[in-house]
Amino acid sequence: MSAIDKPENPAVAESAFLKACRREPVPHTPVWFMRQAGRSLPEYLKVREGIPMLESCMRPELVTEITLQPVRRHGVDAAIYFSDIVVPLKAIGVDLDIKPGVGPVVEQPIRSRADLERLRDLTPEDVSYVTEAIRMLTAELGPTPLIGFAGAPFTLASYLVEGGPSKNHEHTKALMYGDPELWADLLDRLADITAAFLKVQIEAGASAVQLFDSWVGALAPADYRRSVMPASTKVFEAVAPYDVPRIHFGVGTGELLGLMGEAGADVVGVDWRVPMDEAARRVGPGKALQGNLDPAVLFSSREAVETKTREVLDAASGLEGHIFNLGHGVLPTTDPGALTRLTEYVHEQTAR
Repeated sequence: MSAIDKPENPAVAESAFLKACRREPVPHTPVWFMRQAGRSLPEYLKVREGIPMLESCMRPELVTEITLQPVRRHGVDAAIYFSDIVVPLKAIGVDLDIKPGVGPVVEQPIRSRADLERLRDLTPEDVSYVTEAIRMLTAELGPTPLIGFAGAPFTLASYLVEGGPSKNHEHTKALMYGDPELWADLLDRLADITAAFLKVQIEAGASAVQLFDSWVGALAPADYRRSVMPASTKVFEAVAPYDVPRIHFGVGTGELLGLMGEAGADVVGVDWRVPMDEAARRVGPGKALQGNLDPAVLFSSREAVETKTREVLDAASGLEGHIFNLGHGVLPTTDPGALTRLTEYVHEQTAR
């Protein structure tokens, strides 16, 4: 399927979420939450009981149910495909597992050129369950857009090189600084894998995609521009012909916001450390912004949540396009009711 015959639902195209991504007038500020499908929901815990994380990502019916749960419960303006950033790596044969309480753990880290050869191209057949799940989802979602997603090359590389989550990314940075040629080849290979994974999702019916560069805030701007941005740009350029909005998000990326927009995103995600109006100044014109309530605020009183939400909305009031989100993912012990109330509050406060 080419970009031209990507399935399109007219009601989805006119949704508040996609209008905001395109920086068009909206009936209300659209809302969705990173990690909205997951551990904060009792219904999620029930359906996932006894099923390992990676296996749950490969069961289309289960993925469909989990992705739909927050749309049903919270009335959010977009669904995000339930998966994990390491799914495409697992699909091409990387020996890894997601260990509860730890995260992705890679059996044999990639540290040499010989190791790089283990990363083959991703084909649609490798992730046929993704195509099946997204087709099921788009049939169920009706006018609600589905966001596809993938991990960005730097974050995937950091897992592969470190062998798992890392606080300081010492092995990653050692490779980046010590063997820039191997590093560039690694990120280029990961850019191809990531782009292929996003294309599968778009061709199956995803209406937008988000590239998560969770760990890239560990880098200085000069290192990002030189050693990371070319690979992220390659991913965004690969999916550009599909003409779906491309969102870019990272944590602790206040110093990188302008560069992350420059890499090719249509929408730049902002964590809670930078006010939205300042983020807009750093990113520059021509981009929509997404964010950025601190997820921990949801543990406070309803009044405090509304006060902090109002601050975000006020700071975003002059933006060309704003999608309300948290500044990172929903924390596992968040009260689901607080998310439902937050969604309603943003819709009420911004109704036009």
